[in-house]
Amino acid sequence: MDQMTEIRLNGARMSDREAAHEYIKNKLQLPDYYGRNLDALWDLLSTDLSPKKITIIRPEMIIQNLGTYGEALLDTFREAAEENEFLNVEIELNTNEKGDKMAKNDNGVDNCLKGE
Repeated sequence: MDQMTEIRLNGARMSDREAAHEYIKNKLQLPDYYGRNLDALWDLLSTDLSPKKITIIRPEMIIQNLGTYGEALLDTFREAAEENEFLNVEIELNTNEKGDKMAKNDNGVDNCLKGE
C-alpha cells in the first residue's frame, strides 16, 4: 500500500482566488491542466487514489480574504474527502486555552492536535 502523503495548507497564503489556486496547485502538485476553479479542484481531489491527508490551517483567513468563495473552497475539500476514501481533510478551527490546536476532520469529529 502506498504511504500517505501529508500536506498542510496555510489559509493566510490564499489572499485572492488566483493566489489560492496557484498555492493549492503548487502544494498539491496538481497537473498543469488544472483549471484553477472549484469544479476542477473537486474533480482532481475526488478521483486521486493516492492516500493523502490535507490539513488546512488558518481557515478563517480563507473566509476573510475570499468571503463566500472561501467558504465554498473549504466545502470543496470537505466534499471531496467524503467522496474519496483515500483523502482525509482536516480543517484546524482554532486554538483552545491550553494552546492546543483544534481540528475538525472530514467526518465532523473534533480532534485535539497537541504540540503541532
